[in-house]
Amino acid sequence: MLRLTYLTIAFLALSFATQSVAQGAQIAFGDTAQDSRLPVEVTADNLDVNQDNGTAVFSGNVLIGQGEMRLSAPRVLVVYKSDQSGIEKLEATGGVTLVSGEDAAEAQRADYNIDTGMIEMQGSVLLVQGVNALTGDKMFVDTRAGTARVSGRVKTILQPEN
Repeated sequence: MLRLTYLTIAFLALSFATQSVAQGAQIAFGDTAQDSRLPVEVTADNLDVNQDNGTAVFSGNVLIGQGEMRLSAPRVLVVYKSDQSGIEKLEATGGVTLVSGEDAAEAQRADYNIDTGMIEMQGSVLLVQGVNALTGDKMFVDTRAGTARVSGRVKTILQPEN
């Protein structure tokens, strides 16, 4: 898995210097690609189920695990597929932390589409990879490819190697 290599750092520095409107940075996220077909384990203080609309709300110290990936938040809405064959999506709110391998990201909200394996994090996104940190308005994580893209006023401090 590639981390912030010299080529990536040069690309990021060039991208930041040009300040283009549709700016974004494609980066690695996690040690390996995540299999979104793995079971999703949820732990929380409370659970409210609504059979009428096919949803469940987990609240209070919510921790979700799927393979090597962990997501924590105060509240997570689970939307089940209309045929009740599984989970369609998860909507985490109230301050979300996503961890995969040694990489960690924080945001105000995260929406996880189980079928596509895509996670959209938004609201003061902070991505930390070792000594490197990256901030932006939104981050899109492709759990299957093990990559992420940060957009919206992207900012980082590039750390030279010792």
